[in-house]
Amino acid sequence: MRILHVLDHSIPLHSGYTFRTRSILREQQALGWETFHVTGSKQGGGANPTLEEDVDGLHFYRTPRSDGFLAKLPVLNQKEVIDGLEQRLCQIIPQIKPDVLHAHSPSLNAIAALRAGKKFGIPVVYEVRAFWEDAAVDHGTAKENGLRYKLTRALETYALKNASAVTTICEGLRRDIVARGIPADKVTVIPNAVDIDKFAVGGVADLALKHKLGLQDMRLIGFIGSFYAYEGLDVLLRAVPAMLATLPNLRVLLVGGGPQDAQLRQLATELNIADKVVFTGRVPHEQVQQYYDLLDVLVYPRLSMRLTDLVTPLKPLEAMAQGRVLAASDVGGHLELIEHGKTGVLFKADDPQSLADNVGALLAAQESWPALRANGRTFVENERNWPISVARYKKIYGGLTGLPTA
Repeated sequence: MRILHVLDHSIPLHSGYTFRTRSILREQQALGWETFHVTGSKQGGGANPTLEEDVDGLHFYRTPRSDGFLAKLPVLNQKEVIDGLEQRLCQIIPQIKPDVLHAHSPSLNAIAALRAGKKFGIPVVYEVRAFWEDAAVDHGTAKENGLRYKLTRALETYALKNASAVTTICEGLRRDIVARGIPADKVTVIPNAVDIDKFAVGGVADLALKHKLGLQDMRLIGFIGSFYAYEGLDVLLRAVPAMLATLPNLRVLLVGGGPQDAQLRQLATELNIADKVVFTGRVPHEQVQQYYDLLDVLVYPRLSMRLTDLVTPLKPLEAMAQGRVLAASDVGGHLELIEHGKTGVLFKADDPQSLADNVGALLAAQESWPALRANGRTFVENERNWPISVARYKKIYGGLTGLPTA
């Protein structure tokens, strides 16, 4: 089985998107399949990037960025992305002769793959990881139900209808896809998962690091990741004054950075809790584990919106794999992962008081932590590991090609 994966971007860039891709590719190779990989022009590298690149044992074909007139125009530049990727696919396909084209979000990749697949008679699987029109609303680059939003949504629906098969990462997205008129039996969930072997349970806090951060003798809650608006970190900060009333030695550790960094620092000042919140900035990937080990409770306060109700995040799964104690808002994406009182604690989304009450109660009930830790680890071991998730591709690929997948 030879699969050509068509991607928006890949390692060496770091994101949930690239880490999911890497895990899928390695597990497919472990099944004995041959995987090939091409990224669109958004990968970067200018007009003349390296056209082929080896990264972490994986070989990638790259697509040059267009310097044409349309590439400089909003919205129309998306056509340049599609055309450039289609052209690159038409160069690659005769060389590697894939059995399946597997395009991953966004729809620009799917449309380029559909065009190339039609030319060469190859079936196309489209994998939806999120609806990018919803992400654009959160990032401020589109307005909900505005022209750009509607155009992006129309492209997604076109790709879904014309793909040979559709996969997605969670039930929330699957329901939305089926609601667009896509046959339910055409859509398969390949859920996010973790590499169990990469996560150990029972990490011990680095006391020297804790002292360096001025957090010795403190109860620590916090978040590790990118600071996007939809993560709801402002809700976490607004909950802190109420929690300090009963937990004066509470501190918040925010590890990472992103578009909301400056606003969050300003909010901490406005709430008079700047001395209770530690912003580390971005830390090297190899040091992230040390910061996980410092935290008593990881908090995921995502806001309630289409994006967070439809999409399951990866971070809570990684926390469970480490046997961490976690609390999260009750958005749809979290409800697919976390069972209240069993694998974590849920609080009402967009509600600082609910966060304060539930996280405060969790900190006060330390006797419940061993069961929460064990249940979370068991959940990812049994249901959310990559061999289980990736095995679901066997039926899809086999059904499209008639080739053996075992």
